[in-house]
Amino acid sequence: MTQSPRYDLHCHSTASDGMLPPAAVVARAHANGVTSLALTDHDGLSGITEATAEAAKLGIELIPGTEISVEWNGQSVHIVGLQINPVDPTLVQGLDEIREGRANRAERIAVELEKVGFVGILEKTMAYVGNPELVSRAHFARALVEMGACREVKQVFDRFLTPGKPGYVEHPWPSLEKALGWIRAAGGVAVIAHPGRYRMSNKALGKLFEAFRDLGGEAIEVASGSHTPEQIAHFGRQARHYAFMGSQGSDFHGPDESYVDLGRTLPLPDGVVPVWESWKNN
Repeated sequence: MTQSPRYDLHCHSTASDGMLPPAAVVARAHANGVTSLALTDHDGLSGITEATAEAAKLGIELIPGTEISVEWNGQSVHIVGLQINPVDPTLVQGLDEIREGRANRAERIAVELEKVGFVGILEKTMAYVGNPELVSRAHFARALVEMGACREVKQVFDRFLTPGKPGYVEHPWPSLEKALGWIRAAGGVAVIAHPGRYRMSNKALGKLFEAFRDLGGEAIEVASGSHTPEQIAHFGRQARHYAFMGSQGSDFHGPDESYVDLGRTLPLPDGVVPVWESWKNN
């Protein structure tokens, strides 16, 4: 009996802020029945080779991807690039520049957290970093949980790592236009990640969708692990309204830290064109 396709187009490994190595992410996805997986580590591509090799062993499709942090209208937004060429020089150089900025941000976060009593926080954080080129707020959050600041990672973000909190620092991310240019240069499809998580009004989200569409953006993440069923239905309607394709992904980071497990998102609503149709038809 042929297995029905199951897509998970958003997940993370230790190549960014995930908790499992790339091969282990692929193996877990396969065990959960995923047939097509996109590894979309933050601002980097270093896990794709290992993930591709493991996917070939297990007989599932590995879709090269990345999740790029951008700034739009003064707010941080994440753009997923799918079916990218991971050795494209334009994309590689752009992501290199972001990671250099992340290293600088990590030092500034550590200074701010030391001011409120977390001595040695950068050293403790680096123990959680799988890829020394990429230090994220999630790594700081795990270290702060270990230090007893909070019981879980989400609480750390709420108390220390979001705007107005002691460990938050402003950081200049690339523009939406620049990120879409990198994805396009690499032959990929651009997707707005988890739109339901942004602290924006419906009007502001509409302006983001319009700007994204006008710059050549092609899809939004309709079925995200962090979206409620009501949000999935809402963003399905938004996808149809703006003529976007729909993507789906768990945004898996680790067994104890994710909204849902790999391959466990709800399906796309009826009438939404799946983003994978854009490469299946090529």
